[in-house]
Amino acid sequence: MADSDLVRHLRSVLPSEAHKALVDSVLPTLIDSIANISKSLKRSQHVSRAGSANAFGDDQLNVDVLAENSIRKAISQCPFVVTASSEEDPIERSSQETPASSIPEEHYTIAFDPLDGSSIIAPNWTVGTIIGIWQGKTALGQLPATRQVAAVLGVYGPRTTAIVALRVPGLDPVCLELGVGEKGIEDTEIIRPSVRLAGPPFKTRYFAPANLRAAADDAKYMTLVSHFIRNKYTLRYSGGLVPDVVHALVKGHGIYISPVTAASKAKLRRLYELFPLALIVECAGGKAINPADGTNILDTPLGDLNETAGLVCGTADEVDLVKKALLA
Repeated sequence: MADSDLVRHLRSVLPSEAHKALVDSVLPTLIDSIANISKSLKRSQHVSRAGSANAFGDDQLNVDVLAENSIRKAISQCPFVVTASSEEDPIERSSQETPASSIPEEHYTIAFDPLDGSSIIAPNWTVGTIIGIWQGKTALGQLPATRQVAAVLGVYGPRTTAIVALRVPGLDPVCLELGVGEKGIEDTEIIRPSVRLAGPPFKTRYFAPANLRAAADDAKYMTLVSHFIRNKYTLRYSGGLVPDVVHALVKGHGIYISPVTAASKAKLRRLYELFPLALIVECAGGKAINPADGTNILDTPLGDLNETAGLVCGTADEVDLVKKALLA
């Protein structure tokens, strides 16, 4: 793949020869697929059911299938991605037709949610793609904190942008924001070479309470929401996981809460949503925890591709506050 400003920048911050294909081939392939999804969404004037459901029982939309096929096609042309699974098809399948004996020494598995937020796409709200990149041929049984080495969020709104995070042993973590052009990697621009959540004092503090209805039946969640209101936090919640988390990364502050209560069970997919988001938030200086027990999202290996959990992520001090409130 031809050099670009982005690839040259990534080489400078990730000079490891052991991850050369990640920088030179895998990430550019995924950025190209985000550009292609963006163009396809702009041409999709009608959002409709595709007449099928994914493995979790969710009705698939035509745009879900479109995004899934776009990523599958892209990674099939990248020899370093040997396995892939997605929220729409949660089985780790070979992404190449080549025999196992020809797998390159540096190889990866991709786990992705092709179009997160499809329930809000009909009113033309911002949606996104979530991608985790793992060393090796499987994400099962691997420690996410070390084996998931990169993550990408594609954001489809008035502009198409992407957040990319990389964390490999021995090097400082990297998190950057990109403006993705119609030509993909060829005309992608680096908007911010370093995305960081800010420290106090904060001019404005933001909160994004998912499943707010659960507060009606859970006193701890209601008390927490009331705390944010009394202390004049600004509400920023769209119902889309990607834009709500990216809002915090762009503004430099924010707390996203998807609680687990007696009446509201965990529904976010650990592999396809939580692990990539947690890596990005941590690389930006924040925290991401499971609200059920307070453990770090990336500290628990995956036992099954279909596992779900809640999520609290964002500014580290705010995550600690939420953890104390929900688990006291």
